[in-house]
Amino acid sequence: MITKRGATARHAMRSAVAAALVLLIGAVTVNVSYATGTPVPHASAADPTVTGPITGGTGAIGLYSTAFDLGQVGYQQSEYFLSGTAASYQPVSPLTSVGNWSVAPADTAPYTTRMVVYRPQDPRRFNGTVVVEWLNVSGGLDIPATWIAAHNELIREGYAWVGISAQAAGVAAAKATDPVRYAALSHPGDSYSYDTYSQAGQAVRDNASTVLGGLHPRTVLGIGESQSAFRLTTYVDAVQPLVHVYDGFLIYSRGGNGAPLSQAPQADVPDPAVVHIRTDLGVPVLAYETETDLLTLGYLAARQPDSADFRDWEVAGTAHADAYTAAGGFTDTGSGQGDVQAFDTMLNPPTTPNPAQPVVTCSTPINTGEMHYVVEGALHALNQWTVTGIAPTPAPRLAVTTTGSTPSFVLDANGNAEGGIRTPAVDVPVAALSGLGQTGTTFCFLFGTTVPFTAAKLATLYPTHTQFVAQWTIDTAFDTLAGYIRPADAAKLVEAAANSTVGS
Repeated sequence: MITKRGATARHAMRSAVAAALVLLIGAVTVNVSYATGTPVPHASAADPTVTGPITGGTGAIGLYSTAFDLGQVGYQQSEYFLSGTAASYQPVSPLTSVGNWSVAPADTAPYTTRMVVYRPQDPRRFNGTVVVEWLNVSGGLDIPATWIAAHNELIREGYAWVGISAQAAGVAAAKATDPVRYAALSHPGDSYSYDTYSQAGQAVRDNASTVLGGLHPRTVLGIGESQSAFRLTTYVDAVQPLVHVYDGFLIYSRGGNGAPLSQAPQADVPDPAVVHIRTDLGVPVLAYETETDLLTLGYLAARQPDSADFRDWEVAGTAHADAYTAAGGFTDTGSGQGDVQAFDTMLNPPTTPNPAQPVVTCSTPINTGEMHYVVEGALHALNQWTVTGIAPTPAPRLAVTTTGSTPSFVLDANGNAEGGIRTPAVDVPVAALSGLGQTGTTFCFLFGTTVPFTAAKLATLYPTHTQFVAQWTIDTAFDTLAGYIRPADAAKLVEAAANSTVGS
């Protein structure tokens, strides 16, 4: 494992690592196309009826997603309805924090929901993996949070992405947005969301000729962020062992618990206050956690050791949501301009998560810690783990002290948390980045803070621009070699630093 524990180690390896970075960012990534392959027939969920592609209504897919034309990046979009009968679940034995839950189907109800599909226009670009995202409904409508954070990696590596309206709020919002297009949708309630999500994965496997336009998936990954990550935690512990639909999971930004197994108007079956990921799942699970998740949302209590099928990635300087996932990611086409904007935002952070829609206004500048780069690394690591069986190297945990009245992070001399996965944003900092301490309206507590360094401090840290870029490049190389940052992103991170005025 490559760690970064101080300037001594970095300088000792400067020449070797810098040379390695040149090789890494100059390498050409070759995707093996599985467009003519055969899917693995091992899933056992109910097979829903697939209808579509859907048209009508306003003519637009109702999804608060990236704003650029997917055709610009060689992708296309379509939408399908799924119809069937979904089950709710009840415990066979009490649900404990250990996570090795035993459940059985309870009630059943008919449903019709929708899935949105993004896939390569050229079938030869398909890399064989479909990512099925449990769309996030924290804001009262479907948001593809993981797609927004990781779309550059998904696009350049040729993944197919599927967003599923697994919950009632997403279906209701779609119907309100376009009553004509979505008139047929009907959701019986979130107790049925878990089986709905299973059936979506089953449809990707068994109806690939329709849903994926003839692409044949070799690997199907389950992914969800925030609210969806809480529900995926319950799904992994309770439902995946029954149906075996997914080949791996990225649980992105959860807290200490999961989500109710069942809820009103069905039987109320809450989850424990602390929930671990079961260790006998048989497929990989990678948990991605920010500073906010650990100390504000309670993940610290749910920490567990890495195991054969589990990895925990905790990322320093990150918040549950940040400037990129709230705004910058919506227009980032992967050309490099988004990386320049993300770097510049650390020097001039906004107090409004999305300046174009200033509904939420926070008291101080929000987090700009560039967590999306490590989300992309996590996605790649999970896919490689699933396909090759080679697990990611265990990552260091964030340093937390419990000597005070409440747990707190151990901070370095620049005000950034110690430990964890350390990006150049915290190891070669231009600001103090935190997932804590934010106040303001609505969801502001999730957005963390940024305190840009003064010109005097920047001049002390980086007497020349060349020195700054060299340190940034070396640090980026460590993360790239460790697998936390993708080579394509590393190149753009270095370019953004080189184009900056830091040290000038």
